[in-house]
Amino acid sequence: MRNAVAFFNFIIGAAEVEHDDSDFAAVTGVDGAEVHGERVLERHTAARADLRLITGRQFDGDAGGDALRDAGREDDGFNGAEVETGVFFGSMSIDGERGVGVKFLNTDLHGNRYHSCLIPKTPRVLAVAPMPSEKSAYALARYSRSPDSIQKSIEWVRTHDSAKFLESFYFQYGHASIADLGHVVLCFEGVSELAATEIEDEQLWDGQARSSRYQDFSKGGFVTPPGFSETEKAAYSAAAERLLDAYHAIHARAKEHLSDKLPRPEEMKPEAYDRNITARAFDVARYVLFFGIPTGVGQVTSIRTLERQIRRLKASEYAEVRELADEIAGACSSPPACPWDPASAMELVAPTLARHVDPDEHTARSRADLKVWAKQNLPSWSGTARLESMDLTRPTDTHAEIAATLLYPVTDWPFRELYELTRSWSAARRNEVIDVALRSRTGRDELLRGFRGGLYAFDIVMDIGAYRDMHRHRRCQQYRQDYSGELGFDTPEAMVESGVGSLYSTAMKETFAAMKALPAPASHYLLPFGARSRFLFKMDFAEAEYIARLRSGVKGHFSYRKVAWDMKCAMERLEPDLGRLMEATPPWVEDPLKR
Repeated sequence: MRNAVAFFNFIIGAAEVEHDDSDFAAVTGVDGAEVHGERVLERHTAARADLRLITGRQFDGDAGGDALRDAGREDDGFNGAEVETGVFFGSMSIDGERGVGVKFLNTDLHGNRYHSCLIPKTPRVLAVAPMPSEKSAYALARYSRSPDSIQKSIEWVRTHDSAKFLESFYFQYGHASIADLGHVVLCFEGVSELAATEIEDEQLWDGQARSSRYQDFSKGGFVTPPGFSETEKAAYSAAAERLLDAYHAIHARAKEHLSDKLPRPEEMKPEAYDRNITARAFDVARYVLFFGIPTGVGQVTSIRTLERQIRRLKASEYAEVRELADEIAGACSSPPACPWDPASAMELVAPTLARHVDPDEHTARSRADLKVWAKQNLPSWSGTARLESMDLTRPTDTHAEIAATLLYPVTDWPFRELYELTRSWSAARRNEVIDVALRSRTGRDELLRGFRGGLYAFDIVMDIGAYRDMHRHRRCQQYRQDYSGELGFDTPEAMVESGVGSLYSTAMKETFAAMKALPAPASHYLLPFGARSRFLFKMDFAEAEYIARLRSGVKGHFSYRKVAWDMKCAMERLEPDLGRLMEATPPWVEDPLKR
C-alpha cells in the first residue's frame, strides 16, 4: 500500500485522508495525515511531493500491486474509479468495502478533466423557488455576507425575522441594494390611462399595460377623477360620452374602409383576416380614446423600485394616483390577492416596506419652486419652433444642460431654446436655478431626474397615444411638459381616407373646449390620445438606434412609426457617420395585415 500511496501527486486544495481500518496504522505517513496543497501528506516523511493516485485497473500490473491485493484491496480498494492527475473537484470520496476514504474539501475550480463515474457532479447553478419578497431579500443578503450555501441561508431565513433584518440593514443602515433582491408582482385594474402612465414612469420597471389595438376600450366606460363639483362632473361625463360615440363611429367606418382597401389574401383564414382588420381599425379609432379610459397594468419591480414608486405616486398632482399609492402600501401589508401556492397564501407581501413609504415631498416641492422661478424670470414661449415635431441636440455644456432640463417640465419652451438661453447665462445665474431645485432636498432624497442626462436630446412633439408607446423605453431619461391641449392634435391619413375626418375634428375641438372649462389637473382626464404634447428623451446612440429600428417596423402603429423614422432622419442630419448605422423602415412602407 505504501507504493500505492506513493503515487499521489498534485492534489489541489486541502484534503483529509480518513480510515477506519487497522491496516493503515502500520503505513508510515498515512495515519492521521492531512493533505495540504502540493505538500500533500504534511508532517510525515513518507509523503513525497510527487505522489499521485492511479487507477484501480493498474494495481495488478504495477509494482506494489501484489501487496495491495494481499491486504484485501484487489478490486475494491478504489472501486475501479479512474482518477487522473489534478482532477479532484468539489467534495468527493473514494470508498472500498472496508471504509477507505479520501475527502477533498476545496471547491475551487481548476479546469482539469475528471470522469463522471467518480462521483455525481455537484451543481454549480441552483434555481430557487419563488419566495415572499422580503424573505428572498433576506436570504440573498445573508448569502452575500456568509460562507453558508444558499440552502443554509434559506433555512436560516425560515426561522428568523426578515422584518427585523430589513429594519436594521435597509432602513437604518442604508444598505439600499438589499431591497433589489426581493421582487413584488402587482396588478392595477380599472385605473385610468393617465394613472397607468404615472405608474409606469419608473426607469427600473418591468410590466405591461393592456393594448388598445386588440380590444374595444369603450366597454369599460370611463374614470371620473375626484375633485369635480356636480356641475363639472356632468360636463366631464358629457364630453367623455361624445368621445366614446366618436370612437364607435370611427372604428366602424375605418374597418369598412380597410376591408375595401385590403381584400383578404386567399392564403389567410377569414378569422385571422378579421382580427387584423379589426386591430388596424382600432389603431385609427384610438385617437379619440382619452386619459380617463380605464385600463389594466401588470408590473414586476424590486422592493427598492416599489418604494421609490410609492413615494413618487404619493406626491402626485392627481388624486387618483395618490389614492393608488396608499392602496399599493395596503396590498404590500396584506396577503396576496392572487396566491399561487396555498402554503404561503397568508404570507404578507412586503409588510416592512409598507411601513416606510412617505411622499416624495422633495420632487413635488422642487417642481413647484421651479415653476414659480420660471414664471418670474422667463417669458412664455411664442417662437416658430414650437410645433416642430422633432428636434435633436447634442448638449456639450453640462452645467447649462442641467439648468435647461430642470426648467423644461415647468415651461412650454422647446429644449433647444432653453439650452441656448442657459448657455448664455452666467454660472451664477445657472446656479440660481439649480439651487432653487435643490433647496428642499433632504439627506434621504436622491438628485432629481433633471440631473440625469444622455449624449443626445430628442425634443419631440407627438400625440399622447404615441407617447404611451414610446414611454415604455427605459434605457433613456424622459421628461414631459404639462398636458394642456394647446399644441392641437394629429390627424392620421387613415382617418381622412375613411371619411371620418370631419367627425374626428369636431370631436377633438369640442373636447378641448370642455377641458378649458374644467379645473386642472382633473381636466387632463379628457385629453384624447390624438392630442399633441411635448416630451424630451435623452439617450445614447445605442438606444436611439434600437428605438428607431424597433418602432419603425411595419407591425407598429403608424403614429410612433413616424416618430422613430424622424429620429433616424434627425440623427443623419446631426451625425451623418452614425446616422447611416441606424436601420429604420420608412413609414410609407406598409404591411397592414402583418401583426
